[in-house]
Amino acid sequence: MMPAGHSAAPRSRSDDEAAPPWSSITGLVPTRTPLLDGDPAAADPVAAKREELRAYFHRTCEIDERLFDLIRNDTAYYVRHEPLRHPLIFYFAHPATFYVNKLFVGRWFPARVDPRMEAMMAVGVDEMSWDDLDSAHYDWPSVAAVRAYRREVRKRVDAFIRTMPLELPIRQDSAAWVILMGIEHERIHLETSSAIMRQMPLDDLRRESELSAGERELWRACTVTGPRPDNPWVDVAGGVVRLGKRDDDRTYGWDNEYGREEVRLAPFRAARQLVSNGEYLEFVEAGGYRDETLWTEEGRGWLGYTRAEHPRWWRRDGAGWRQRNLLDEIGLPLDWPVEVNCLEAQAWCAWKARETGLDVRLPTEAQWQSLRRGIDTDQPTWDRAPGNVNLEWFASGCPVTRFVQGDFCDVVGNVWQWTRTPIMPFKGFEVHPLYDDFSVPTFDGRHNLIKGGSWISTGNEALASARYAFRRHFYQHAGFRPVVDSSTDGADTEGSRLYETDALVTQYLEFHYGPEALGVPNFPRACAAEAIRHLPADRRRRALDIGCSVGRSTFELARWFETVEGVDFSARFIQSGVRLGQGGEVHYEVSTEGELTTKRGVSLERLGLSDVAGRVAFTQGDACNLKPIHTGYDLVLAGNLVDRLYDPSLFLDLITGRILPGGLFVVTTPWTWLEEYTPKDKWLGGRREHGEPLSGFEGLRRALDPAFELVHRTDIPFVIRETSRKHQHSIADVTVWRRRGSP
Repeated sequence: MMPAGHSAAPRSRSDDEAAPPWSSITGLVPTRTPLLDGDPAAADPVAAKREELRAYFHRTCEIDERLFDLIRNDTAYYVRHEPLRHPLIFYFAHPATFYVNKLFVGRWFPARVDPRMEAMMAVGVDEMSWDDLDSAHYDWPSVAAVRAYRREVRKRVDAFIRTMPLELPIRQDSAAWVILMGIEHERIHLETSSAIMRQMPLDDLRRESELSAGERELWRACTVTGPRPDNPWVDVAGGVVRLGKRDDDRTYGWDNEYGREEVRLAPFRAARQLVSNGEYLEFVEAGGYRDETLWTEEGRGWLGYTRAEHPRWWRRDGAGWRQRNLLDEIGLPLDWPVEVNCLEAQAWCAWKARETGLDVRLPTEAQWQSLRRGIDTDQPTWDRAPGNVNLEWFASGCPVTRFVQGDFCDVVGNVWQWTRTPIMPFKGFEVHPLYDDFSVPTFDGRHNLIKGGSWISTGNEALASARYAFRRHFYQHAGFRPVVDSSTDGADTEGSRLYETDALVTQYLEFHYGPEALGVPNFPRACAAEAIRHLPADRRRRALDIGCSVGRSTFELARWFETVEGVDFSARFIQSGVRLGQGGEVHYEVSTEGELTTKRGVSLERLGLSDVAGRVAFTQGDACNLKPIHTGYDLVLAGNLVDRLYDPSLFLDLITGRILPGGLFVVTTPWTWLEEYTPKDKWLGGRREHGEPLSGFEGLRRALDPAFELVHRTDIPFVIRETSRKHQHSIADVTVWRRRGSP
């Protein structure tokens, strides 16, 4: 839904608009990723780093806004040009809400800027099953409102950077790390947004004479094209490749980059260049899109759904072809890299293998990294980019022979390069607590790594250590470099299997789905059964399981309700419920003794819950800032949640209006208050007030009065397994409240 009264007037700025230096369009690129340590030559290294971070922040905001300035009219912001992603209004607001959400949850911001905006624009960028991509569920704000919001956030973050505690080197638990997290996150979305813009009608974008001189330079496309070049195979020696970033690395990294892995590579051959449009055209003209034998099972499914006959950004033009770039459409440049998804790249490799008799495949992550070792510089220190990357050369692809890097071309830059490696964590991986859903949801076998960066890859994306992964049917500015490789390394990708290794998630999987321990009944099932005892049969339409974790109580409630929504703050937990709801199995290991473990497998079929899966939906969300669509419930279950929230009173105040009159609110909690989750001044109880003891139950009663009446109170025990002989035994205080008023 688009707000009424939108202006269709294009927005642009003069190059000399009065503003700080970073607002000058000529000062936006090239950028350099800040190092985490200080400059020993600086008179005050901390002050110098603070200003460097400030400038990096503002340049990032500015270049993102300059990209959106290319949109000619507001109406175009609300069209879903890419069916698997939100309209661009989401991506215009999302990076700004990210800063606020992370700084607020991390307790560096005392208050939100716009709770509604920060709930609506929080998640929904990778087509996860818990992402809500239905535009009918969103009352999108106006473009002017988002611009105003971005300005306010920019002002507040700037003020925070000026005054935040800062020690060098910057560590992962510091405020400055969160600032870098927000900056690098916004730079990722330069890629996302620009890829979507390539699917917009050109008439919706400002271009050519409508652009200022500075804009024309910033978004300058390459104009050199030529015939299809030969692409010989180059021998690559084998050897040990070390993957992973050290904890003391001098640059910011996402959690999946850290850890260590050693891979011993056999000798292989790699194409000297990326596959060009000319090479790929031969596959298209040979009927590659019609020959299902060349495609994986996943690829055949994608073909059947999309009816694709050629790459996304190609268009037939009579007997020839044209290619869509960011701001123009040109005759197909035969010597530029083809841009395809992973499934298309895999099909081309299968065709090439059949044509040549060679074992042609996509490379592994380690094979790409072995090629990257031939470049002895990286983004923070290079004088100029060695390839078409970092917006230092073009705002488009360019000939695949243009940038020679050792024995190869375009190891870095031009377009991202698909690998056959599904992203998985390195040994020693640890989730960053403030962004636990950046990497973990992609460890599902369905997301393949892309390497090398594209023409618009800046910041962390341009580093040799960068690790980004996308679903195999997704489009980015991505192509591929084939290899000839006869090894059987298990890195090929077809299908997926979720094998959970996250210690906290496996503990909760055991708690929700494992066998009973110490004679105590399954807790999520017992809570669902207790809740339903107090609700008449004619009031069992919609239920919300808030803080659903890995989803057992959500499925159990679905035995009685027409629809049950499971909401949790952590995508790490949600993905297990999603997988089960899709009919899959989740496998995990639990500790028995020392290093010994035992394997578990769980499915809804084994639990007798297969028939309820269609009535369950999982969504990622903040209990203290739920989206407006979460309302109209006959029952809300908050299982062991209130003593883990950053503001329990805020949650209780907001949830009241989401429950229908006569509906039930069921709260279970062991009342274990901890300051690491809830500031002491936010505790409902477990403290003294005016010198008198205040229990959690009394605080809860006070917060719910007069909107609710207490229906029932009981105890339900629960056990959390640590090892085969060590368990946590707790007792939850279970209260059932009915909202006052007539149904």
